[in-house]
Amino acid sequence: MLADMRQLPQSVKDLRPSGPLQVPFRGPKLLERPLLNKDTAFDDGERNVFGLRGLLPPRTSTIEEQVSLELEHIRRKGDDLERYIGLAALQDRNETLFYRVLLENLEEFLPIVYTPTVGRACQSFSHIMRRPRGLWITPADIDRVPELLRNARVDSTGAAADMGDVRLIVATDNERILGLGDQGAGGMGIPVGKLSLYTAGAGIYPAHTLPVSLDVGTDNEELLADPLYIGYRERRLRGPQYDDFIEAFVVAIKDVYPNALLQWEDFKQHNAIRILDRYRHRLTSFNDDIQGTGAVVLAGVLAAVRAIGRPLAEQRFVFLGAGAAGTGIARTVRAAMVAQGVDAATIGRAIVTADTNGLVFSGRDNLDDDKREFALRAEALAHYGLGALNASDRLSLEAIVAAVKPTVLIGTSGVAGAFTEAAIREMAAHVERPVVFPLSNPTAKTEAIPSDILAWTGGRALIATGSPFEDVVVDGRNHVFGQANNVFIFPGMGLGAIVAEAREITDEMFLLAAETLASMVSEERLAAGALYPAVSELREVSRQIAAKVVCQSRDCGVGRLYRDGEIIEAVDSAIWFPTYLPYSPSV
Repeated sequence: MLADMRQLPQSVKDLRPSGPLQVPFRGPKLLERPLLNKDTAFDDGERNVFGLRGLLPPRTSTIEEQVSLELEHIRRKGDDLERYIGLAALQDRNETLFYRVLLENLEEFLPIVYTPTVGRACQSFSHIMRRPRGLWITPADIDRVPELLRNARVDSTGAAADMGDVRLIVATDNERILGLGDQGAGGMGIPVGKLSLYTAGAGIYPAHTLPVSLDVGTDNEELLADPLYIGYRERRLRGPQYDDFIEAFVVAIKDVYPNALLQWEDFKQHNAIRILDRYRHRLTSFNDDIQGTGAVVLAGVLAAVRAIGRPLAEQRFVFLGAGAAGTGIARTVRAAMVAQGVDAATIGRAIVTADTNGLVFSGRDNLDDDKREFALRAEALAHYGLGALNASDRLSLEAIVAAVKPTVLIGTSGVAGAFTEAAIREMAAHVERPVVFPLSNPTAKTEAIPSDILAWTGGRALIATGSPFEDVVVDGRNHVFGQANNVFIFPGMGLGAIVAEAREITDEMFLLAAETLASMVSEERLAAGALYPAVSELREVSRQIAAKVVCQSRDCGVGRLYRDGEIIEAVDSAIWFPTYLPYSPSV
């Protein structure tokens, strides 16, 4: 009973607004505030009190009517990029309405506000941006990063907020945007998109979020040649100067927003791994491309082994792509196997990686240091009959599959068609239910089309993809392809860390997130081949993951000491539902 009587901490209560909201603006200034603007939904009393008479058409609309009208506007557009621009315009005008539209139509608009359409938006960013959103930091700002961060510190009313009001930051240096590479300033589309999914998927109030572009220049010749390019028109910062810039950014965050969680996003492989390892214990932070991708793919694998009826310990993995995403997935799979008591030798054989130069193995010529972690050693090579490899040997995917006979094939290569028919047929010859994950996105980069994988495996494969694909009917059976989208992981992780006031994001949290997500795949979806829940279930998935993160934060001593009965209440109290609050003028 005592636990039920305790009050939630004020820091948690403040994570979402409650009405009536004290508003200091009137007239046009109020209509210009996206988080306060209700458009035609301002009622008669508010129109009188806030000087809105004559500034709006006379009819008062409900938010439900506004949603219907916005859907009409967006669906009228014939191109996904135009729909993206239309949704961005709505977000810039009326954020509450934007999130209501997004939340109630996630299946339809997730591919618009994020992959694959966001990739096109990033490529065209200098030509489609209407209103700057977030914070832009360049090497010229290295001595004033705290000042720039403070410029972004506003609360839901637009007034200066208390220190630490920003609770969630997504930052990118724009070098590895999806599978598109260096997009310079256009990479800002990714933090903006990710944060919109934090809000739609987990209810994190938008005023507590901040997208950041660490615009350290670009080596993209097309961007540098574009006279209308809006970014920092210099070659990419590298070496010690780059490290100093990142250090200045981290120090400034700890100073200005000490309670903020930082998500590193779309850094190139070497920097991504190095930065994560350097700062994860100094600053509450994680890398979604490494840890989030690892967790969401592990969840799909756990759902697959549940469908197959053979444990994780008996699986053999081949990863095509040894970059940040592939490394993150391999690390997470290894951690899960360790947690299940699998011995080191078995794990060393079970995880096989390949890159553009073929099989990654110890002693291979010109092997990058960050690939040595999962390079096959002599014992594993001998186990697979590959003991005679020379340092210069390059094995094709087909040869690797023939030797290893993987049960799970995972692609993060960014190379369209990299999963060849020969490789998939070879896999299917040795495995009753091949598990195949062509994860590269956008869609044009995917390693194989699901319908082809089904054809090459006689309809036996379990498939998850990085981008959305339509269902396919084979021999009268409907196959559903779950999307291994990090949106199933990062919103719940962020919500849980914020509610827990976690000082660190641990590997155990990602394992728990993966297990939670896998457990939420219904038997009906699993029978249809889907290895993930429907996107429409995202808020409940995020809620359950957040609760696990809060509990784990407490148990490992990095977060607030909640009692068991308080955790779900604390999580629920932080989840914002996009609806209009009543306003009253501030004195």
